[in-house]
Amino acid sequence: MPERLEQSAAGRFDTVLIANRGEIAARIQRACRELGLKTVAICSEADRHAPYGKTADSFLCIGPSTAAKSYLNQDAILLAARLAGAGAVHPGYGFLSENAAFSDAVEKAGLTFIGPTASSIATMGDKISAKRAMIAAGVPCVPGPDTALPDDPATIEHIALEIGYPVIIKAAGGGGGRGMRVVPKADVLHEAIALTREEARKAFGSPSLYMEKFLQHPRHIEIQVICDDHGNAVWLGHRDCSMQRRHQKVVEEAPAPGIAPDIIQPVGLACVQACLQIGYRGVGTFEFLYEDGAFYFIEMNTRLQVEHPVTELTSGVDIVQAQIRAAQGHGLELNQGDVTCEGHSFECRINAEDPETFLPSAGVVTHLALPAGPGIRVDTHIHAGYKVSPYYDSLIAKLIVHAPTRAEAMTRMREALADTEVEGISTNIPFLRALFEDDAFSRGETDIHYLEQWLKLRRAA
Repeated sequence: MPERLEQSAAGRFDTVLIANRGEIAARIQRACRELGLKTVAICSEADRHAPYGKTADSFLCIGPSTAAKSYLNQDAILLAARLAGAGAVHPGYGFLSENAAFSDAVEKAGLTFIGPTASSIATMGDKISAKRAMIAAGVPCVPGPDTALPDDPATIEHIALEIGYPVIIKAAGGGGGRGMRVVPKADVLHEAIALTREEARKAFGSPSLYMEKFLQHPRHIEIQVICDDHGNAVWLGHRDCSMQRRHQKVVEEAPAPGIAPDIIQPVGLACVQACLQIGYRGVGTFEFLYEDGAFYFIEMNTRLQVEHPVTELTSGVDIVQAQIRAAQGHGLELNQGDVTCEGHSFECRINAEDPETFLPSAGVVTHLALPAGPGIRVDTHIHAGYKVSPYYDSLIAKLIVHAPTRAEAMTRMREALADTEVEGISTNIPFLRALFEDDAFSRGETDIHYLEQWLKLRRAA
């Protein structure tokens, strides 16, 4: 194990402003307090009664209910940090977590951004430059050029033919399942390009696109990394996030079933090498498509992931604390030989939404009963009497289980879901209960398209 290094002067802080809300704000606050750090919680008008505000050392309202005027308001967040005497800002996930300009603004204000540098965020946030960096590091990528699509229609047609149909068009600055379109054949190529360019321009401020081979039956596999500022980096095993609806993850598990260690290990080491080449700091996730025994890089998330708990439970590493310690300037407390992943873990995202239509459900939680016991963890910020706002993402809790084997973890999740009760609003719990009774899912025989097909069959029945 490498010698523990003292924190650098640039990373010295004792108070962290949490620039987020909901369950991740509560999770970060807990990690900070366990490290002996003070916390500053912020809120919008809609979140004035958030429970984590009561346990923070400072709690400041920074704007109206809409995210654009509160959680996305960089000036308001930096002002709150100065007023509360914070020395660092933790962005959580979503909102400003992968905004290079915000990372830069935090550092220029004399504060520490708990995450990678603005340069790393910019490099990996643009899918074209990220692909180029991954190719240079030896990380396998989806077939397709590492350049933006030109404007010339004939050249675009030639690129598509060279890749081979079907292809997928993606926004270079995209993410979250937006700004992408599958093109099955040549006669719809230019229409798809035009539609995706406009969608990318509106959603991400840039019409830049790129093209890749569309894989027919891939799984979505992730590799978690942690890096420090002293040339150390490790990967903490892998996750399967294939259970998706409209490109949004619903259930995640670690490790990904059915992938032999000798297949995944070279990919994990390549991810570590990529981090070292770009000088990456903090935590990050490499996302891959996996098909027929081969991995294809699709993007890197330069932030904490929603699904980080499944890796925490299998690796035994507190990823949020490790992220904060890296920002303080500490060296990693483990090397690759120390990383051992044991057992199996599942995470269910519990959303305030109709379990049939998936429309958001706002309102007051009138009754809440959460499961407990060995191998069960719930990350949430809600309680009986909590008002679920219509202004933000519908995620209200994450139910995570861990057991020695995948089969035992499946059983534990079924029991945990049966013991979970939320009344006053609609949730997707009935949908999750049904999913965990599905035979193909139980056997680990699914891909990223499976859940959409499963839902269609249920509706038709």
